[in-house]
Amino acid sequence: MVKTIGYMITWTTYGTWLQGREQGFVKDGTVRGANPALMKSNIRNLKDDAVKLNREQRTIAEKAIVEASKRFRQKILAIAVYSNHIHIVCEYVDVPINVLAGYYKNAGRVALKKCGVEGRVWTKRYDKQFCFDEKSLNKRIAYMQKHNQTE
Repeated sequence: MVKTIGYMITWTTYGTWLQGREQGFVKDGTVRGANPALMKSNIRNLKDDAVKLNREQRTIAEKAIVEASKRFRQKILAIAVYSNHIHIVCEYVDVPINVLAGYYKNAGRVALKKCGVEGRVWTKRYDKQFCFDEKSLNKRIAYMQKHNQTE
């Protein structure tokens, strides 16, 4: 049986990574192309304003998530907080990934609320990519490093 050694968790800020967007989107693990009608429908259905994190808010969220990882003794190998999404690559710990993702999202939200960010911050769901060997783990880290250069 193959053992999970780590994973990448990704989530987006509320209202910024809508299905149908021009850059494409992921649904059920499949990358889909632009769909202007779907995008317009999703914009109409937003209940709150879209959230874009500024540089200070990004730093606050990152620090909160790194601090939260200590509770589970989980080593974060790479973290990138952007204006509209977050990537975390971390080592495996024996805690369900949905618990970890929820805990990290909540830690970021609480920290941002303390500095004045009100309402929804994150989308409900998150993406997860499991790593079963060092090569796949390093591939995720390299993706984030490349992504950091273009942000």
